[in-house]
Amino acid sequence: MASFDLQPTLETEEYIILPVSLHDFEQLYEVASDPEIWEQHPNKDRWKRDVFKVFFEGAIQSRGAFKIIDKVSQKIIGSTRIYDYNPNDSSILMGYTFYAKRYWGTGVNHKVKSFFFDYLFQYVNTVILHIGASNIRSQISIQRLSAEKIGEIEVAYYGEGIKQNFIYQIDKINWKKKADFLKKPTF
Repeated sequence: MASFDLQPTLETEEYIILPVSLHDFEQLYEVASDPEIWEQHPNKDRWKRDVFKVFFEGAIQSRGAFKIIDKVSQKIIGSTRIYDYNPNDSSILMGYTFYAKRYWGTGVNHKVKSFFFDYLFQYVNTVILHIGASNIRSQISIQRLSAEKIGEIEVAYYGEGIKQNFIYQIDKINWKKKADFLKKPTF
């Protein structure tokens, strides 16, 4: 088995997923500057440049942040992260995801997360997601991908205060069942 690359370049038919670099701040902020994106997230002020700058610094320091690029427009449309890889219990966390509003309801989140799960489950048995307690949109989305709520936790985001989060989990076995089910032909 190849070694686990925590900053791979991934590519689907529609999207390129690349590690975030310092040079991406302006393009990511262009997406993140819409207040509506953050209405349900734990920090509702991330649309403000100085607040987003702290969020971006955390992304860079995580060494697991990614930008999602639409192949048609060649523009950054959002971001996500993987972090806290734990080889002892074969788990990793995924989160900090946001997309430009015009991509909401297009399936991009499911496509990107599905692609990431396919990649991650080559190396881990469990993906854990912390989702803000008030982020109903993300909770519904991740449940549609077979993740189960397993608890609640207070999380101190980089440079921000403590926020209540729900813990969701998806394991390799359930993901494989879901993926196999989706590949079955429908009559």
